[in-house]
Amino acid sequence: MLKIAIYGKGGIGKSTTASNLAAAFSKTGLTVLQIGCDPKADSTKNLLSGKKIDSVLDVIKSGKNYSIEDLVHIGYNGVLCVEAGGPTPGQGCAGRGIITAFDKLEELGVYEKYKPDIVLYDVLGDVVCGGFAMPIRGGYADNVFIVTSGEMMSLYAATNIVTAIENFAKRGYAKFSGLILNKRNIENELEVAQKAAKEMNGEIICVIERDNLIQVSENQGKTVVELFPESNISKVYENLARKVLEVCNG
Repeated sequence: MLKIAIYGKGGIGKSTTASNLAAAFSKTGLTVLQIGCDPKADSTKNLLSGKKIDSVLDVIKSGKNYSIEDLVHIGYNGVLCVEAGGPTPGQGCAGRGIITAFDKLEELGVYEKYKPDIVLYDVLGDVVCGGFAMPIRGGYADNVFIVTSGEMMSLYAATNIVTAIENFAKRGYAKFSGLILNKRNIENELEVAQKAAKEMNGEIICVIERDNLIQVSENQGKTVVELFPESNISKVYENLARKVLEVCNG
């Protein structure tokens, strides 16, 4: 089982990348479990025709009896979808919510029941502390890929994530496996990102150009891999899936 974390600054296209990556993996016959680790709990909606599912924390807080099926929802092409969720804004720690959700998934035997080939953690990376660092410090993820643009704040967040990974790497935890450049079409963006990647002792494994088909798909609650499978941008995500597997198995 490959355990992969996708990190990045909020709003950078991290969930779009993760869900299209999950869809691309599924088309190769792999069983994929995507776990959204953001209080907004919207990581998997484009794998579920736009439906926003109850998060693990929501189900726990409901006080009702529940089963694995209340936490794990089947999305496009069999992709398994879970949202960790978070507390009511201003009440409680969102990072702690991720820890609670992870513990519950293990307690209920989700991994044993579904036997995923790949687990994708979609993690907010603005602040790499507490529960938000769980995928890289708790022995959950083996490889971490960071979605970034060439913008300063996005690269700043990426640098912080890499620093956190390096601090935990000494304990045998996850390793930084590359940047995914989600372009915003700023001046000299590729060159700026390549320089930053070199400073992080990493490389850009994929460049995703801006494409209006992404927005068209998301407006319909879909990934481009599902809605426009023959498009150039869909092929980019399929190539990304191949590259990720190559790096992780390398």
